[in-house]
Amino acid sequence: MGLFSRLTEKRIAAYQRELIETHYAEVENMYRQIRGWRHDFRNHIQTMKAYAAAEDWQAVRRYLDELDGDLAAVDPVIKTGNPMADAILNSKISLARSKDIPVTADAHIPVALKLSEIDLCCIIGNLFDNAIEASLRLPPEKRLIRVYLDMKNTQLYLSFTNFTAGKKLRRAGGLFPSAKGEGHGFGLLRTDAIVKRLGGYLSRNSEDGAFTTEILLPAL
Repeated sequence: MGLFSRLTEKRIAAYQRELIETHYAEVENMYRQIRGWRHDFRNHIQTMKAYAAAEDWQAVRRYLDELDGDLAAVDPVIKTGNPMADAILNSKISLARSKDIPVTADAHIPVALKLSEIDLCCIIGNLFDNAIEASLRLPPEKRLIRVYLDMKNTQLYLSFTNFTAGKKLRRAGGLFPSAKGEGHGFGLLRTDAIVKRLGGYLSRNSEDGAFTTEILLPAL
């Protein structure tokens, strides 16, 4: 193995560690919000009991409306059936929406996967990060990310689509170039390496107005 290859592998490994740390930090933040809400739940019950004892039903309704709004802010949007997929998808959806990027997601993983959580985290995180970064180059009214995950027989199918500036991207050395700066291209390389190692299939397609990545992975 040449010096360049060893340096590239080291940079990819460093990028992977940074990526995983970032994803887990996002996931931990989401669950910290949920734990905080659960911690306060007993206090909320006591408050509503006090309103009910006083027969102040208007106050009970008002308090319930406030709690419903708080719960909607932390309740997971996506429930695939796989805890790790739920965590990373919901953290990324929350991140995208905080940047004014609408997300439509349809995700179902009704079986236990043999994929490692690290591999799943890296793949989903990279695909979502790429879609978010590309969307930020568009005006808000043209942004949209579509996510689809489901089982196809014994394989896990993932599809991420985001709109682009309308110009068809050109491949360079078998890959679509990254416009996100130095280091970000390693996310694409890492995704490709994981899919290859697992014996999966990956396809990237750039048509006018949209960029789609599709992945099939042996999952059972």
